[in-house]
Amino acid sequence: MRFASIGSGSEGNGLVVEAGATRILIDCGFGVRDAAGRLARIGVAPETLSAVIVTHEHADHVGGVPAFAARYHIPVWLTFGTLGIVGERFAGMDHVYGFDSHDRFAIGDLEVRPFPVPHDAREPVQFVISDGAYRVGVVTDLGMTTPYVQMSLTGCDALVLECNHDLDLLAQSDYPLSLRQRISGRFGHLHNEGAAALLRSLDTTRLQHIVAAHLSQQNNTPAMACAALAGALSCAAEWIGVATQSHGFAWRELN
Repeated sequence: MRFASIGSGSEGNGLVVEAGATRILIDCGFGVRDAAGRLARIGVAPETLSAVIVTHEHADHVGGVPAFAARYHIPVWLTFGTLGIVGERFAGMDHVYGFDSHDRFAIGDLEVRPFPVPHDAREPVQFVISDGAYRVGVVTDLGMTTPYVQMSLTGCDALVLECNHDLDLLAQSDYPLSLRQRISGRFGHLHNEGAAALLRSLDTTRLQHIVAAHLSQQNNTPAMACAALAGALSCAAEWIGVATQSHGFAWRELN
């Protein structure tokens, strides 16, 4: 089992998880040509994707999905709440499926375990993807942790974890007050300290990889995010990976 990112941040997101003959793309916030080019960098042809699964309706996550899925005839899975918001964009497309935020479902060799998160969307979820032996937890958009989030992510073999902003940098930014309050609010985005606190609450004895994701380009730095997560794990900051907006990150193997 392995996973890679084609980009992570407010300008677009996409993460590929692969096991056996199954490849799932989580979100696609990029245009068709851009997404195809980004996938090519990690050696993936769009036609080989088994499905696109969507976390929520914000443009940096679902914006590119309808055109991309239609172009390459890829099945799409969204929560019923998300589908209620963006369903018109998928009109006339075959193989568009709704699911409840607590429903587990299988796509080929992978089991998809969604879990609800606090975020300012209709029915937002994040995912744990498993091949039966390993589990990859992905959580890139949530304002705060919950016991259910902790239960869903504990014991994973790999984590892609939101470190959106540094609280001091956000407070000093030139963002309007309303935007700063939204970002740092209970239904906004997780800051470095919140990500570290979530990490400390989990069983990490199986953890082989951790990647800081969805970093703000204005209100965070990779060094700050890595330092926060390394402190929670008592490890070297160099062990923490970072998903960038421009390139995401290369394949990481679980074995």
